Amino acid sequence: MSDILIVDDERDIRELIGDILEDEGFTTRLAGTSEACMKELEAAPPALLILDIWLKDSSMDGIDILKIVKRDYPQVPCVIISGHGNIEIAVAAIKQGAYDFIEKPFNIDQLLVVIRRAMETSRLRHENTRLKRQDGGDVEMIGQSAMFRTLISQLDKVTKSNGRVMLRGPAGSGKEVAARYIHAHSNRDSAPFVTVNCAGIEPDKMEEILFGREGGDRGLEPGLLEQAHGGVIYFDEVADMPPGTQSKILRVLVDQQFTRVGGADKVRVDLRVISSTNRDLEEEIAEGRFRQELYHRLNVVPIPVPSLEERREDIPVLAEHFIAACHEAQGLPLRPLSDDAIALMQTMIWPGNVRQLKNLIERVLILGEGTGPIEARELPQETEAVSDESRVVISGTLATMPLREAREAFEREYLLTQINRFGGNISRTAAFVGMERSALHRKLKSLGVVTSSKAGARVARVDEEVQAEAG
Repeated sequence: MSDILIVDDERDIRELIGDILEDEGFTTRLAGTSEACMKELEAAPPALLILDIWLKDSSMDGIDILKIVKRDYPQVPCVIISGHGNIEIAVAAIKQGAYDFIEKPFNIDQLLVVIRRAMETSRLRHENTRLKRQDGGDVEMIGQSAMFRTLISQLDKVTKSNGRVMLRGPAGSGKEVAARYIHAHSNRDSAPFVTVNCAGIEPDKMEEILFGREGGDRGLEPGLLEQAHGGVIYFDEVADMPPGTQSKILRVLVDQQFTRVGGADKVRVDLRVISSTNRDLEEEIAEGRFRQELYHRLNVVPIPVPSLEERREDIPVLAEHFIAACHEAQGLPLRPLSDDAIALMQTMIWPGNVRQLKNLIERVLILGEGTGPIEARELPQETEAVSDESRVVISGTLATMPLREAREAFEREYLLTQINRFGGNISRTAAFVGMERSALHRKLKSLGVVTSSKAGARVARVDEEVQAEAG
């Protein structure tokens, strides 16, 4: 982008600068008054603004325009020029956020050097910001289970709207990936995606980080809300936002504007808001830890993100994806998964959800030897330890039960796990456990195990009433 807006009340000066820059390969726009300047800015922000301090027949001077530009178009660098320059004006312009100050009559070579440096600095700043936003920016959704397909269907419905979305699910289930998926498939995909880690920011720093600050030795520092202008702001684990900040964010959602810390001018922003939480926000509201008004503003479209336990069918394809990712990023062996490793992973407990699975795969690839299939013995087995091929060391709970109760408890948990592993498919479960389908149905009934629909998938659970009657 090489579009430069030149604002000067002297026609000869602005046309001279325009002709010189056109010869250097830039495209230019010219304005002789503050009103013409504002019209050009509203039509399309330029890559660079060359701005005269004194503007005749205008309602604003250059410093006034500079303040508005730094407030509403902070990405546009400004070079100030003036024929009445002095050190006080230069200092005032720099403090207001100008890139540099050049006094008339100026040297053409000097002007070109300043312009090129300003545009290069702006380009590097944009590139650095873009790379930071891409960090951890995986937007590929992996899965094939019914629960996963339901999630994708819900996400696809909200991508083209501007409605606020709240993603609810346990830690590590992939809520940020879901948020990035919405952004990547929306009409804001070329605009910023900025994450606010509500749990990782110190409460006394939250407002400065969100709203930015101005004044003091550091001058003007845009906050995360300004950086997200035109794109998406993602409040990760919004329940951890300090109460004082909650009320101010609520005002931003209502007005789409705010004031920087230490400043007085209003900063306007165009944002789409996505939030996430792993807590029960209704309970947080009842306990006085979360503002009900903010909850209703954020919870326009609630979307549940399932735990890994709820989508065990997806474990093999997720594991294969993480193996390929580790191979590409770190050069780790591209090892296949053995059938027994897949079966074990689909029956394991995953309190850390998809994030835990990703970490486990990386650890196995780092510590493993060779390029052969990953075997079950390489996986951690916290709940039971296999001592040899002939016996299993059972958990302490089962060891304290009479044989009949222990057998029923084991069969119930075993079949629950297997049914959920196969996405509620009784035929596939029966084939794996080695039972006739009718016999499996009778066994499930005797154990009080039933299947029901949840988010488009069949999920096995214990019917408490049936179990109580059997007991």
